[in-house]
Amino acid sequence: MKKLLNTLYITSPNRYLSLDGENVVIQENSKELGRVPLHNLERIMTFGYTGASPALMGKCAADGIELIFMSGSGRFLARVEGEVNGNVLLRRQQYRYADNKELSLEIAKNIICAKLFNSRWTVERALRDHPMRIDTEKFRACSEQLKNSINNAKNAFDMDSLRGVEGEGAQVYFSVFDDMILQQKEDFTFTARNKRPPRDNVNALLSFAYSLATSLCISSLEAVGLDPYVGFMHTDRPGRRSLALDLVEEFRAPLCDRFVLSLINKKIISGKDLEKQEDGAVRLTDNGRNAFIASWQKRKDDELKHPFLEEKMEWGIVPYAQSLLLARFIRGDLDAYPPFMWK
Repeated sequence: MKKLLNTLYITSPNRYLSLDGENVVIQENSKELGRVPLHNLERIMTFGYTGASPALMGKCAADGIELIFMSGSGRFLARVEGEVNGNVLLRRQQYRYADNKELSLEIAKNIICAKLFNSRWTVERALRDHPMRIDTEKFRACSEQLKNSINNAKNAFDMDSLRGVEGEGAQVYFSVFDDMILQQKEDFTFTARNKRPPRDNVNALLSFAYSLATSLCISSLEAVGLDPYVGFMHTDRPGRRSLALDLVEEFRAPLCDRFVLSLINKKIISGKDLEKQEDGAVRLTDNGRNAFIASWQKRKDDELKHPFLEEKMEWGIVPYAQSLLLARFIRGDLDAYPPFMWK
């Protein structure tokens, strides 16, 4: 199993990255603030627009270290990568699967069933942990509806009907999301999912978490030799990593949503850590982003037992494990793709 190395997060927009020997050097206004050995890193993620030196970009590409540029709000901007990794035979088989409507549907159904399953157990966890603080009848009804959605997803006859089931399930799940916010209600309320850009505090946190999780999925798919641009449910579009968007569906509720709820309910993030822009978009402040990323890194290090592999691993490795299982299915080593179903 892949070793979980460190990710270096540069959260200030005024930091410039350069190379000195085998170290990445962090500077601001030509003053050195610190340096980190590259051999300790698998990924550098910078939030801002100051940039990085061509020498560092070349070194990262040559050594297989991801260098990812994000906007201050967590929107993906660009990524430096070297030679394309992967077995050409595996990718050719992936493209055949993607062009086959029946095979694509079967993979997509497994992914969406897992998404709905994980959403349901997020609701069930709230029922178990906070029965005196929530409307238990409302949550039980939501759980039952999600259970029905899983059965409907299994029986979907084409991709459009599957997308319809997914959309209905998401609407049911998010109908109780605000009830799972137990603290800081004056600053954190949820009415509906909105994005591009997020227009309230909760959606800003969700979008940021989804961006980080998608980045994990992209690097995991590439690590096992799959093409992250060619998906089975999300359609092809120039510049869109459709397979990563497919895969991240499995992690939205158990990894991202529960993480955001924890940030709010444990008061790790407060209302002062977010700010509204002139265009109505809400984004994390520098201090808020630092607190978010510090907690995200700890969450990635938390261990769980993988439900299919029955191995203990960190949360940060789970997208890699799922990418590996997907590659094994495409190669013909597994009869079906086993999605991540958390409980």
